[in-house]
Amino acid sequence: MDRPTFASRALQFYRRLSTPAVPPGVEVMNPYKSRRVMGYVADFLDRYFADAAPRVLVFGINPGRFGAGITGITFTDPVALADFCGVANDLQRKRELSSIFIYDFIERYGGVRDFYRHFFLTAMCPLGFTRGGLNLNYYDVPALARAVEPFIVKSIKAQIALGGRTDHAIVIGKHKNLHFFERLNERHGFFDTIEAVEHPRSIMQYRRRHLERYLEEYETVFRRAVKRRATGRPGTAIPGKR
Repeated sequence: MDRPTFASRALQFYRRLSTPAVPPGVEVMNPYKSRRVMGYVADFLDRYFADAAPRVLVFGINPGRFGAGITGITFTDPVALADFCGVANDLQRKRELSSIFIYDFIERYGGVRDFYRHFFLTAMCPLGFTRGGLNLNYYDVPALARAVEPFIVKSIKAQIALGGRTDHAIVIGKHKNLHFFERLNERHGFFDTIEAVEHPRSIMQYRRRHLERYLEEYETVFRRAVKRRATGRPGTAIPGKR
């Protein structure tokens, strides 16, 4: 019997995501209810994850309404999905700042094929939120963070089961996202080592003049994760921790 691939496991993970209960006024984005979106997700996964190799899990915050909130693929807007990943789609060709940065970095790393051979982009909370039509981070409202914490814990465990490495994880967002992740990791012992990088939206909105420096930082952190696997070195302290 053939061993399940990372792609097949990930597709089942997305299909089984159930919408968590949230406080009044908060809307949940669940693109995986759409047959059309699941077709794009399946195509993407089959292209880049049709093997059983382990990946470093890379955790963003939660999907936004112009990126994964409509494509179902973390940090991937419809333009990146078509132009970089080769997945044709009929979604509105609108760019998302975070997606622009991430795919600039992926090209710098060596392209989508080499990048996704080592990494799986995901989010602390795999479903996104809006309030009043605007993006909402899970930690922006304390009641929302409390409500979705069990969902987040369950999702992290499920993504490790896909074939996520437990020796090393990368968190995108050095502040509230990292602090929340650290607390969960201390409680549940998901990963031996956590490294953090600045969130691309913050970079693109407020620090674009330092873009090259942040791209270099990303490359250093991501290549170190791959190298640590190859050399078998033990985990280290969390860089960037505040």
